[in-house]
Amino acid sequence: MFGLFKNKKKQRIQEYLNQDALLLDVRTSSEFNGNNIPGSLNIPLSSLESQLDKLDREKPIIAYCKMGGRSTMATAKLKSKGFKVIDAGGIGSVKKYIKKN
Repeated sequence: MFGLFKNKKKQRIQEYLNQDALLLDVRTSSEFNGNNIPGSLNIPLSSLESQLDKLDREKPIIAYCKMGGRSTMATAKLKSKGFKVIDAGGIGSVKKYIKKN
């Protein structure tokens, strides 16, 4: 059953990537500087509320962090503000997924 949800999530991530989605890294700046996905935007979760103006409401967003906890919170916050966003979980999974595609 969890495999079905995982596949559905992968399909949605691919759809977002096909729409030129923004990769949003919500880890701290030091985490981002140590390891990141090229082309991603770093807005730490603690600063997200004050930096919403950096995000385009018309562009889909793929949120990720280190393990998935912060990206889940960021996704909920962004959805409540009207953004089209998906929680991709941890950076390792996102890197593997992008590499495959």
